[in-house]
Amino acid sequence: MSVKLKVFSFNLRHETEVDGINNFWNRTGRVLDAIESHKPDLIGFQEVTGMMRAWLKASLRDYTVYAPSCFDGDSPVIAFRSEVFDLLAVDHAWLSLTPSVRASRYGLDQSKYPRMVISVKLKHRDSDTPLRFFNTHLDHKGATARLLAAVQIMQAISREDGPFVLTGDFNAAPDTPEIRTILTCPHLPVTDATAALTGTFHNYGKKEIPTKIDYVFTNAACTPEESFIIEDKPEDGLYITDHNVVVSYITLE
Repeated sequence: MSVKLKVFSFNLRHETEVDGINNFWNRTGRVLDAIESHKPDLIGFQEVTGMMRAWLKASLRDYTVYAPSCFDGDSPVIAFRSEVFDLLAVDHAWLSLTPSVRASRYGLDQSKYPRMVISVKLKHRDSDTPLRFFNTHLDHKGATARLLAAVQIMQAISREDGPFVLTGDFNAAPDTPEIRTILTCPHLPVTDATAALTGTFHNYGKKEIPTKIDYVFTNAACTPEESFIIEDKPEDGLYITDHNVVVSYITLE
């Protein structure tokens, strides 16, 4: 039996006073509205601080929220619908040459911030096929660090057979080496489910033409033309976040 799943890639923008009215704690209602109105099956969050992680766990009552406890800063977080998925396994790795070393980095041109990839292995209750769900946030500064991270992530994905989905803020345009590395992984066909989308990062409406840096990649069946963004128009000056929420569909056969 095939199962069609709705997937979010959702950069929440971390809590910071420099955002003024758009500080995260002023936007929580809009964040919940976006989730409740679209009811995604899988969500990959980025830029989530410790207090934000606690809020997600308390607020998303229909979801199981996974975040590694070893990360003190902004981290990726995964959420999945509790009523339809069984959790089989969880994992995380630091994006570095020493992926098991806490807060390790590539160095080189990477910013001071450590980066990670997290994953869960899930079984949908209407499917016999386990799904691996990966979520990440690549470095905003270093192109070399992003390329090395893309290679590391695809090596991890390639270690097991079966369907996967990878969400994230990759801080890279579609024509960059890091994105091409993901799409040309040897012996693993990968589709950019967001290929038909244009801009995603709008910086609270300051960018007249948003930049595409958020993606959903998969080797499962998908139709890129079905993907869309949640239009982020301000309400009383409040945006959902500084990125358009990316929505894609994948099908487990």
